[in-house]
Amino acid sequence: MVTGVSRYLGGRFTQLLQADPDITRVIGVDVVPPRQDLGDAEFVRADIRNPIIGKVIAQAEVDTVVHMAVIATPLGAGGRATMKEINVIGTMQLLAACQKAPSVRKLVVKSSTSVYGSSPSDPAMFTEDQEPHALARTGYAKDSVEVESYVRGFARRRPDVAVTMLRFANFVGPTVQTALTSYFSLPVVPTVLGFDPRLQFVHERDGLEALWRATVGDHGGTFNIAGDGVLTLSQAIRRAGRPTAPLPQPVAPWIGQLLRRLHVADFSLEQMRFLSYGRVVDTTRMRDVLGFEPRYSTVEAFDDFVARQRLHGPLSKDNVTAVERRLVDIVSRGRVGA
Repeated sequence: MVTGVSRYLGGRFTQLLQADPDITRVIGVDVVPPRQDLGDAEFVRADIRNPIIGKVIAQAEVDTVVHMAVIATPLGAGGRATMKEINVIGTMQLLAACQKAPSVRKLVVKSSTSVYGSSPSDPAMFTEDQEPHALARTGYAKDSVEVESYVRGFARRRPDVAVTMLRFANFVGPTVQTALTSYFSLPVVPTVLGFDPRLQFVHERDGLEALWRATVGDHGGTFNIAGDGVLTLSQAIRRAGRPTAPLPQPVAPWIGQLLRRLHVADFSLEQMRFLSYGRVVDTTRMRDVLGFEPRYSTVEAFDDFVARQRLHGPLSKDNVTAVERRLVDIVSRGRVGA
């Protein structure tokens, strides 16, 4: 059973599972019907905040649950209050249903590296065992921390269930839409004056493959999922060909609120901290234990996003190169004339 199938990643992952000949039945659950075709997978319209989700699991004798219904943006959920209900209360109800169902043998949870927070005292790289220096107090990051705490409690109560948590870096790619992809798509990108954070990305194809590997394999535990290498924010903006608008740090949250109200981009205070201090995670356990090697590095994933979304802004690489060549040509002609 896969939750959150009405969103892009949940729907695509359901398609991958139902195409696997070794999987006999796939059930997709969400409060609204999915826009994309789920193939032979069954869709059940249900709210994981409602105890009825327990009947769905029991009647279908579900053995594996993949929880992908944690929402990252308030605008997409209908507001912060609704978002928190879906993320936290929904997860509690789902775990309660799984705890009562003797058929459940595996639980895979899509989490986020946002649980590590972002602060000036962060280590160069977070490992899965490290605690954040600054606990998240608002938004998606706080919800993710609470979700993980409930999942750990479930693992203690049901030691017979293999529990896997995947902490993903920010998704990018040709199709996926997130607060960060909207940010890099702005005609002028606001930045925090004096800060140039390090960023990591995971390509949507790699993210889906990591979920598939965790679901069909036997790899319990917590794993950071990200592409190799890092990009600084300034490097990413240049690769997208966007001009920047540096803002003093006290002003940045107000700009984030304005962008949310205009429905241009969805930014919380935690995301603004991320765009100030950044975050990088260690992926050794992903390779050594999960046995997963991403196809795309951080740079390659971001470049594919830029190319597929056609983010060829006025300061794109091609435009800058053309101007440079033109200047070199003018200088060369001047020397020949002299």
